[in-house]
Amino acid sequence: MAFDAGMLSCVIDEIRTAALGARIEKVSQPEKDEIVLQMRSFEGGRRLLIHAGSSNPRLCFTTAQRENPPAAPMLCMLLRKHLSGAKLLDICQEGFERVARLTFETRDEMGFLCRRHLVVEVMGKYSNMMFTDERDKIVAVLRPVDFSTSSVRQVLPGMTYELPPAQDKTDPTAVDAASFAAAYATAPAGRPCHKWILETYLGISAAVAREMVYLATGDVDTAVGACEAGVLWRGFDAVMTRIRERDFVPTLYMDGERPVEYSFMPLTQYGASYTAVTGGAGEILDRYFATRDRETRVKQHAADVLHILTNAESRLHKKLDLQRGELADCERGVEYKKMGDLITANLYMLERGMTEVTLIDYEDYHEEDGSYGECTVTLDSRLSPTANAQVYYKKYNKSKKAREELTRQIALGETELTYIYSVFDALTHAETDADLTEIRDELYRSGYASRMKQYREHKAKNPTVAQFILPSGRRVLCGKNNVQNEYITHKLADRNDYWFHAKGVPGSHVVLETRGEEPSDEDFTLAAEIAAHYSKAAGGQNVGVDYTLGRHVKKPAGGKPGLVIYHTNWTAYVTPDAERIAAMRAGKK
Repeated sequence: MAFDAGMLSCVIDEIRTAALGARIEKVSQPEKDEIVLQMRSFEGGRRLLIHAGSSNPRLCFTTAQRENPPAAPMLCMLLRKHLSGAKLLDICQEGFERVARLTFETRDEMGFLCRRHLVVEVMGKYSNMMFTDERDKIVAVLRPVDFSTSSVRQVLPGMTYELPPAQDKTDPTAVDAASFAAAYATAPAGRPCHKWILETYLGISAAVAREMVYLATGDVDTAVGACEAGVLWRGFDAVMTRIRERDFVPTLYMDGERPVEYSFMPLTQYGASYTAVTGGAGEILDRYFATRDRETRVKQHAADVLHILTNAESRLHKKLDLQRGELADCERGVEYKKMGDLITANLYMLERGMTEVTLIDYEDYHEEDGSYGECTVTLDSRLSPTANAQVYYKKYNKSKKAREELTRQIALGETELTYIYSVFDALTHAETDADLTEIRDELYRSGYASRMKQYREHKAKNPTVAQFILPSGRRVLCGKNNVQNEYITHKLADRNDYWFHAKGVPGSHVVLETRGEEPSDEDFTLAAEIAAHYSKAAGGQNVGVDYTLGRHVKKPAGGKPGLVIYHTNWTAYVTPDAERIAAMRAGKK
């Protein structure tokens, strides 16, 4: 769902309630299009996220931890200069646009009280953020827009801030029943009602437009002409009344563990087929965008790694297909040996110059009539019968050796492909730049350095692994990539600790510390759920998880990073609960 004007109204209402008068303690810029304001009020500390990127733009409170770059960008330094210690005086929405204005009370260079503004435009790929003075002169802008980018509106430091150009749409908060009916009368017949609403009124997302139609008619696909204006108005007005009266109920809709939609109000169109989760606007948005943010960050920060892995996967698939085809051809080696044996057994019948001969095949016996089959053998007329037999024997020996080598090469290729899949899986669990650096170092040590542009080898240091504290107080360690997997399995784990791994799929190594005592059944179950959650099978049901004592897990000689073997093990089947696992994560809020 798009972050529409209704959702922005909901977020602003939450910020006004919880943070007006709050002081800015810290300003950080984890990503180039993302600002986080650490605020402190009588109600406690809050982090306000301003995401003005082309993907996943939003404004909301957040509890997600974000890693900051080693050196703060220029925009971040400027905001720290002007906003450190500033007080949030007001936050408002510009009309029913997706534009929020945050007003701060701070001090200028001379120490006098003044006001500064942060203007946030949440408009998809046109999202932006401007820092202005009290006269709306732009001091800094996240994404400058000059004449080469847009001839309609320029946004540059030194210019006076102006709202985005008005669209050819009506403000829905200023509509009454009569004007709605007049506009509806001109709607093209047969046009879906929700599309007509989107084209006519400002700041409404597709999901909310469908909800308006559903509230009025009980069907999201009702067409213009199949519904009277007064009936459609009731659904339209019900939603707009919620916004005007600030009757917000932020709701997230889940398909199992996958978030599919969010809104500032319940969406009755989804019925009972999805699970509805309510909460604060920031909490709902954090949960909805958690996976999307991680995927976007990986694409931006690990594009080179993804390129290497994708090419390696494609290359290995092509190579294995060719080798399997050659291995299938090697099965003809048995035929070559048979031809040589037939020629040798019938040398007395053959002579130089023959190109083809049909011989009795004593291996092909027909029991029904007691006869033997025949086999036609192709000969080289330039060679003697004995030399022809030797040609077939050489082909047989060559195919036999080729079969052995191809079998070995295919096994190596499949092992490397499994390793590539494990790195792909590690990328899905990468949370920080440090995690991505560990993956790059791992690929470097695995022989992929020549394919990394401008790669610099980093000094090896102990990786930081994910830790979970179970209700019993026991600690569970989880590796998010192969470097961390090796570290916890072969360095941190005791020989009497329990080791877990999702069965038959790439995933994390998980260690349940025993401290010399046998864990409870609940401890085993929770540790298995963590292993299932941090694997390729995440989100599935009844996921198989192998577990064994640490002393039974060995690394084969010359094996790729993260590769282990074990023989004595048990298997548990669990359905991981993402919320419960997140609650047990140590150091993550």
